[in-house]
Amino acid sequence: MSAPGPFNVSSYLRRAAQRHPQQRALCENERCIATFAELEARVQELADYLRVRLGLCPGDRVALFAENRARYIEWMLALWRAGAIVVPVNARLHVREAAYILADSQARLCLTESHRTGALAAAVRDAGLTPDALAVGDIDVDPEVWPALGGTADKAAAADDVAWLFYTSGTTGKPKGVQITHENLRQMVLNYLADIEPVAPGQCLLHFAPLSHGSGLYLLAHLAGGSNNVVVRGLDLGFGQIARLAAQHGAASLFVAPTMIQRLLRSPEPVPTPGQLRTVIFGGGPMHVAPLKDAAAALGNRLVQIYGQGESPMTITCMRRSELQDAIARDDHARLASVGSAFVGVEVGVRTADGIRLSPGEAGEIVVRGATVMAGYWNQPDATRQALRDGWLHTGDIGVLGGAGDLTLLDRSKDMIISGGMNIYSREIEDVLVAHPGVREAAVIGLDDAQWGEIVVACVATVDGKAVDACELDRHCLDHLARFKRPKRYHFFDELPKNHYGKVLKRELKARLCADAPAAPA
Repeated sequence: MSAPGPFNVSSYLRRAAQRHPQQRALCENERCIATFAELEARVQELADYLRVRLGLCPGDRVALFAENRARYIEWMLALWRAGAIVVPVNARLHVREAAYILADSQARLCLTESHRTGALAAAVRDAGLTPDALAVGDIDVDPEVWPALGGTADKAAAADDVAWLFYTSGTTGKPKGVQITHENLRQMVLNYLADIEPVAPGQCLLHFAPLSHGSGLYLLAHLAGGSNNVVVRGLDLGFGQIARLAAQHGAASLFVAPTMIQRLLRSPEPVPTPGQLRTVIFGGGPMHVAPLKDAAAALGNRLVQIYGQGESPMTITCMRRSELQDAIARDDHARLASVGSAFVGVEVGVRTADGIRLSPGEAGEIVVRGATVMAGYWNQPDATRQALRDGWLHTGDIGVLGGAGDLTLLDRSKDMIISGGMNIYSREIEDVLVAHPGVREAAVIGLDDAQWGEIVVACVATVDGKAVDACELDRHCLDHLARFKRPKRYHFFDELPKNHYGKVLKRELKARLCADAPAAPA
């Protein structure tokens, strides 16, 4: 008897089709696209076509460059079934940014929307690729009309255990391709079921957030549990939409960025009942204490916070709903400012730049070990060696572990401010600023200064664009922070610049030196 092949996450679909053949598996808004039996048949048919007719080989990279749609999930599962590596490209990227990813990943095929194909083809040519090297297909049409795959399979890549080649957001330079394996994704599914929530037929996951990011990974846990994946198209995120979709598809969970929670809380409709909305999972950016309390007051015992990064996506630490509710009840500011404790099967530590383990309460670089950690960066061995050292992923994030294992994020290592020889962490100051009733969001950066080395500068967007006096903010900071940590200057913005995942671009703020906003010295 031959040895079994490597694990493939598309097997979750096959198992669900055997156990729950008539349950809804994939929907788009109110419409049911497929039951589990129908989705399994469709995915197998597409996988066979990819292998036999198009000549796709295990380890080939295929990019998905499209907005959320049911076909995105069909093709993602089919590509995995065929042994290909999915390269998810954020649909909000410019075609030239997408072309860089296609060239770097050496993709053989890119599936995109019809309105992008012409501009993408031109950008791909400018990036040095030819139709012989890369085929571009319309994701909304059947593959029989796609152009033939050019070139030959990249046998040297032979990484047929890699499932997901995720390109980092590039806030500090060109994005790098993170290799996430099928085994990484299996551990992620186990983490979800153990630490976030159980999943069962008759429930659903609403994909308001991009399938190219966290929402697209969490669909696997819902496949494994026989739950329905509902792709949301053209609908604004709001309580009313959630209630309507839940009435059609069952009690809903969703993954959102913290900025999306703020938008959700502005919804004029009543909060859905627990039978309509099960869980709101949030991550991908800082959630400050004041807005977290507001969200908990509105949503009750339905919030779960996660911390991860592309190199260990969605699965470093978790603030479970019971823990968050307990911290709210005790008004435990330190616990609420944390991102919870390590997921099951994941180890988290804090170390010095020399790799020395630090004690609880000491700030240092966050390191992670476990089955969720990436295989490495695509074609970047030096960067891989730098990130994966001594069996640990070195995240580049600065944090502190509490005595109970709670992790508090302080900064990115590149963003830490050193002023007058003192280490200053932007997260601490941002938490204080957003607690002011006139501040909607804040980002703290360090700017070069001849006397101090760097000075602390606060970039602030106010509530409804109303003016807030810099002296008032300064008094507010001095009421909560040591004097050396207070911002020396304040700059006011209508909106802070963000990348396509909602993260504030501190690099852009530094580059602009806040020149487009009036500075208010303190």
